[in-house]
Amino acid sequence: MDFYEITNPKFYINGRYLHQRITGVQRYAREVIHRFEGKKVSILSPEIDILKRGPFWEQVILPSYYKKDSILWSPTNTGPLAISRQVITIHDISTIDHPEWFSKPFALWYRFLLPRLAQRVHRVITDSQYSKNRMLACFQIPDKKVKVIFPGVSEKFRPSTDTEINRVRSKYNLASIFILAVGSLEPRKNLLRLLDAYEKIRVKYPKMELVIVGSSGYPFKDPGLNSLPVGTHLLSEVPDTDLPPLYSGAQIFVYPSIYEGFGLPVLEAMACGTPVIASTASSIPEVVGEAGLLFDPYDVYAIETEIEKLINDHDLQNHLTELGLQRAKLFTWDRTAQQVWEVLVQSLEETQYD
Repeated sequence: MDFYEITNPKFYINGRYLHQRITGVQRYAREVIHRFEGKKVSILSPEIDILKRGPFWEQVILPSYYKKDSILWSPTNTGPLAISRQVITIHDISTIDHPEWFSKPFALWYRFLLPRLAQRVHRVITDSQYSKNRMLACFQIPDKKVKVIFPGVSEKFRPSTDTEINRVRSKYNLASIFILAVGSLEPRKNLLRLLDAYEKIRVKYPKMELVIVGSSGYPFKDPGLNSLPVGTHLLSEVPDTDLPPLYSGAQIFVYPSIYEGFGLPVLEAMACGTPVIASTASSIPEVVGEAGLLFDPYDVYAIETEIEKLINDHDLQNHLTELGLQRAKLFTWDRTAQQVWEVLVQSLEETQYD
């Protein structure tokens, strides 16, 4: 990052995310903090040694570097309990609502930590009204303590040229028409029902392929993708430069998740001009708005029906493309960063005599 050494900073950032695998949470931190350059901010980053960058570093070592007249921002769901002058971004509380989706030690730690952090810190930021409502219900904290700030979508997500699309099709050996799904491989992404729906779709449209982009691993439980229907491509390692052409090249983007704090891939698909079909669950309708089709994620027939409806209606595809492009423009990382900064400044002012 650009700034570690700042004399007498007013704001510190919990930099644990710098040594974590990049998923939506880490991408959020990097996009927002990149836009803090030039401000009085210092990132507290753990050692490269893996034994020194986990919860022990965050709970014990990080507080020793923090100056008590400052504000700490922890952007990726966890933070030190010792620091009350802290703003924490909790993207969702899936470990509270669905511990069965995670490894047992991970779920137990978060179920212990999150309620106490939410009660202890000065302010909580979250990604959606859905996540805020769940926190208010579970953590017994006042409404005014939780601020909803929507994430943004990077400018690199835009409609790709035919040359870019053909490049990724050739690279991954994809058909000219395919359905795309993007997200980490974990139970809540509901991929088994999507695969069931796709298997039925392929009987009627044998040239239609399904592309799933995502990787698995700790702390998520195995999603059970043991056997994939013919025509399915599972791409676990896709560089960021290939994602916009993959979105742009897809005929349809499907997001069947049953639980999300936000659902960033939906926005990325819209920004690339891809028609979106998504789940009615949790926060996802807040992201989609009127710019996509929605289905019951527990109903395989509903998923199949909405996909087939869009395959056969080119006017609807074009209409959703235009709506999606316009909606994606409402969500920018500049706006997200500005709103986060305002919360940090306000928190510093409100806690100056604590």
